[in-house]
Amino acid sequence: MKYRTMGRSGVEVSILGLGCMRLPVVDGDEGRIDERRAERVLRVAMEKGINYLDTAYPYHKGQSEAFLGRVLRGGLRDKVRLATKLPSWAVKVPADFDRFLNEQLQRLQTDHIDFYLLHTLKADWWEKLCRLGVLDFLDRAIRDGRIGAAGFSFHDELPVFKKIVDAYDWSFCLIQYNYMDEQVQAGRQGLEYAAAKGLGVTVMEPLRGGHLARAAAPDIQALWDSAPVRRTPAEWALRWVWDHPEVTSILSGMNDPAQVEENCHIAAQADPGSLSVQERELIARVRDTLRQRIKVPCTACGYCLPCPAGVNIPRIFTIYNDGFIYDDMLFAHRAYTITLNATALADHCTRCGQCEKHCPQRIAIMDMLEECHRVLSKKPED
Repeated sequence: MKYRTMGRSGVEVSILGLGCMRLPVVDGDEGRIDERRAERVLRVAMEKGINYLDTAYPYHKGQSEAFLGRVLRGGLRDKVRLATKLPSWAVKVPADFDRFLNEQLQRLQTDHIDFYLLHTLKADWWEKLCRLGVLDFLDRAIRDGRIGAAGFSFHDELPVFKKIVDAYDWSFCLIQYNYMDEQVQAGRQGLEYAAAKGLGVTVMEPLRGGHLARAAAPDIQALWDSAPVRRTPAEWALRWVWDHPEVTSILSGMNDPAQVEENCHIAAQADPGSLSVQERELIARVRDTLRQRIKVPCTACGYCLPCPAGVNIPRIFTIYNDGFIYDDMLFAHRAYTITLNATALADHCTRCGQCEKHCPQRIAIMDMLEECHRVLSKKPED
């Protein structure tokens, strides 16, 4: 296993981390971790040299942290670097900062958390946390030893990302990044910006919730087969992320020892700049082919913005299109209801028509926003 220094923390972490949001479960119940199988995944990961474990307060309906605490007690805790996250949405008063952190320390059965993140930052939650004094809390928790290094995970637009990066002496951040999302949320510019500021950058969703690791459709597989070297879809996707020198570590939600073995094998061969020009071009062709499945011809040019009502029109269209690109409307529903600010949802459209006057693609934006909200606001099974 290869290791890199996590930004200003000075701590060495494995370039492949275990994301503990998708552990094996019993009967499809996210709140019932199959502890025997999950412990096997964790132990194989550690045997392979993975030392970075990422969890969060709500994962597995609150059971992920407690599971890790049980497995790591008795000597294993000192062999790993634990990362978990403050539930930003649940903080109401300043006292909640300490209340949640102390509860998480108890769940994890440890006296310190190596890497502590503010979870799922977007503009409104960030502003709320700042008003309540989150930066003073982080300083205090670092001084008293409960936190080793402070960071944040992010789900908003690039200007917000830069504002947050510049607001505090962060050690690291966690962003969504894969070959389909190169310009989404923080994107490549955010990756490079954070790294240039000295932050370690951990990447979530390198396989886009597993979508990029699935058996490819015939047209996509034909493209992969045109390469002189044979790789699985997962290997192409992971190597694309590791090809970026700014990336410190990749989180993978591995839930089977075979996945751990495969991903560790890929990690051993992946280095920044190791993909050839031809291989990067092939991945770009795959990306462009997948994008042909979009329903709304939005190029995210931003001419429709700012919306007087605050609706994030390009992001909504991206989420809607993603549901069709990957044939997964549940994933799109979660992205719409969780990662967008409440005031940016499509149902805030007042049908003023200003956006349509400026759209180069001549999209019927007002009608399309209504359709997007109808589809995305409800779980597919509703």
